[in-house]
Amino acid sequence: MNDDRPFLGVMLMLAFCVLAPLGDSIAKLLGGAVALGVLIFVRFGIQAVILLPLVLLKKQNLRLPKGILMWTLARTVLHILGIGLMFTALQYLPLADTLAIAFVMPFIMLLLGYFVMGEQVGIHRMGACAVGFIGTLLVIQPNFAEVGYPALYPLGVAVVFSLFMMVTRKIARAMDPIKLQAVSGIQASIILILVFAMFPNIVGDFNFNLQPATWVLLAGLGILGTLAHLFMTWSLRFAPASTVAPMQYLEIPFGTAIGWLIFSDLPNGLAAIGICITVAAGLYIIIREQRLSKLSQDVPAAG
Repeated sequence: MNDDRPFLGVMLMLAFCVLAPLGDSIAKLLGGAVALGVLIFVRFGIQAVILLPLVLLKKQNLRLPKGILMWTLARTVLHILGIGLMFTALQYLPLADTLAIAFVMPFIMLLLGYFVMGEQVGIHRMGACAVGFIGTLLVIQPNFAEVGYPALYPLGVAVVFSLFMMVTRKIARAMDPIKLQAVSGIQASIILILVFAMFPNIVGDFNFNLQPATWVLLAGLGILGTLAHLFMTWSLRFAPASTVAPMQYLEIPFGTAIGWLIFSDLPNGLAAIGICITVAAGLYIIIREQRLSKLSQDVPAAG
């Protein structure tokens, strides 16, 4: 049975592109009032609370396939580090600039595929990588001049999430996506509790007597983050990756609009040019990969 429903897939990816920067904006709002450790714990704790019932409703268990445990733990640790770096970067940089710098990830993944996985990468895509990095530097430069080394945090986000995606690729076929996310939420919550027990200063002097609005924002942070990744996963179920992958770059204009509405932040001229260059280079790589994939599928048919 063919489950392809491209319009639904596109709408789900569109929802991801709106919800993900909304969740990031909440983290930016709360960053000055709530400790980073608490924000990360809420993000993963709510993920576990939402997804565990879904796993049980599908009559699945949480038992991991043989040989997968260490890979899921590595994936979870990378996810914690990536989100921690992202939330930290948002305390220093505008939302749009942070997202744009982090979108250097496709170029890093391409280079990792070439140098680590031995994948074939032609001169056109290597050239696009170089152009994309130049665009990223144009976004970093004015931010580095203003805030210093924290402007490099989104690069750390890109590196960590590139490794995260490589591990995800390795184990994705062995586990249902919702089950994988539920297990990740549980693992992250346990890891964070252990870290807090050993290093209580990470959570600071957390006061449970918060304003109701703060509790609502904390809940929204976890819910939006969980739903965003669910929508991305489901979009790939109903539409080919080649259809929805270019749409991920819509996260940048949505993030720009949200950053302007909530924080009155807009990229300056140099950063805006860099964002456009980065997006163009990323889209070129996606289109180039789609074309090469189509050609490789057509060759056997021609023979």
